[in-house]
Amino acid sequence: MCTNIATKTPVNGSAKTASGWMRVNEATMSFDHATHVWLDHALRIDFLDANNEYADRVAVELDLESARALLERLDEIVDAADRSEAP
Repeated sequence: MCTNIATKTPVNGSAKTASGWMRVNEATMSFDHATHVWLDHALRIDFLDANNEYADRVAVELDLESARALLERLDEIVDAADRSEAP
């Protein structure tokens, strides 16, 4: 069954693909049927250049346990980065 759980957000960065580095300005996140990973459903994250329909995209599929671990580590890194830039 499709979950229809999805959202997107603007981002500012770059991603490395098989053809080299590319600009990314949008991330699309969803929890739905997995395409590649051997799970019924996966957290899916796509990074893309929304202004270039011909550009590569970088896709990741994670199980929920891995997604939670990634989210926790990202939060720790962002907090540490904020503290390091404090006056």
